[in-house]
Amino acid sequence: MIGNILSGFGHIFSGLKLITQPGLRRFVVIPLSINVALFGGASWYLLVKFDEWMSSLLPDFPDWLSWLETALIWLLWPLFAIMILLVIFYSFTFLANLIAAPFNSLLAEKVEKHLTGQALDTGPSYPTAEMIKRSIGSEVGKLLYFIKWWVLLFIITLIPVINLAAPFIWLVFGAWMLSLEYLDYPMANHNKFFKDINKQAVSKRSLSLSFGGGVMLFTSIPVLNLIAMPASVAGATSLWVKHKDIIYIDNASDEKIS
Repeated sequence: MIGNILSGFGHIFSGLKLITQPGLRRFVVIPLSINVALFGGASWYLLVKFDEWMSSLLPDFPDWLSWLETALIWLLWPLFAIMILLVIFYSFTFLANLIAAPFNSLLAEKVEKHLTGQALDTGPSYPTAEMIKRSIGSEVGKLLYFIKWWVLLFIITLIPVINLAAPFIWLVFGAWMLSLEYLDYPMANHNKFFKDINKQAVSKRSLSLSFGGGVMLFTSIPVLNLIAMPASVAGATSLWVKHKDIIYIDNASDEKIS
């Protein structure tokens, strides 16, 4: 397990190294530009709105209950802050990935070719009706999965005593979703979709979570977060290439191939 944690976390650094390779740098330019623009916007938006959102989440108290307001702020501020930060940054990450998806897919393809020395056999060069249907279903499934767990964690955040564990749970959830988000690119290049990606991640939870944790760390560090998206795409591709034999899902039969 410790080996998986270290390996998963290390893939974000592998991705960072990969995007500096001469043959891959030109495929990083557009994803990097999109990430710089959107994360710059996200940081500015948080700076402007953060205090307003925090105030709106707490009820108004009369003066004689000011001590209770102070206590609630002390107890709930970290919980609400983590929740807001994760939701906003995951939302902007989702938006950035949505806009940059074609370029991230191309980057993942080139990274895989760089690592394996083989071009991808992706089937038809045009999107078939079945592929479009599955792609849309995959994105909807991913969004519903996120909403389902977000609602559950929000409820946990409001339950006294239990909510003391909420910051840790939110961080784990954020790492898991980031792992799924970036594994999507190399796996989609092999016509694997959300159910397949989730199965792949579940088969190696510690590996997936630690990779997602590495992405989250990169995303939270100013300046470094500007290159987090292309580095994460490359890192996820490196992880996929190295570990795809663990549980390679055949879309046609949905069977594990050893």
